[in-house]
Amino acid sequence: MDLRLNPVTVPIASRPATTPVRAGAAQESGFAGALQGALKAVSAAQGDATQLQREVQLENPNVSLEQTMVALQKAQIGFQATLNVRNRMVQAYTDIMNMQV
Repeated sequence: MDLRLNPVTVPIASRPATTPVRAGAAQESGFAGALQGALKAVSAAQGDATQLQREVQLENPNVSLEQTMVALQKAQIGFQATLNVRNRMVQAYTDIMNMQV
């Protein structure tokens, strides 16, 4: 399902990477790589929502209010999910540290 309302925004999945890859650096895989990718995606969604909000405030005719509200909701949901993952990880770490050996 594609939620784009106007071709002004580019889907996050089709964006080029913003951070350069160091020569010889191995791509991270596993949980750490997935977590890092998710954090970058949430950050990009928040940046997109902020940019669309700014464009609506400047009365750009190419950006609709509906498009902006959908982007803001996507960013909010992504942030809430990230916050829940962080809270669960902290709780798991606390549980492990409190285990008696």
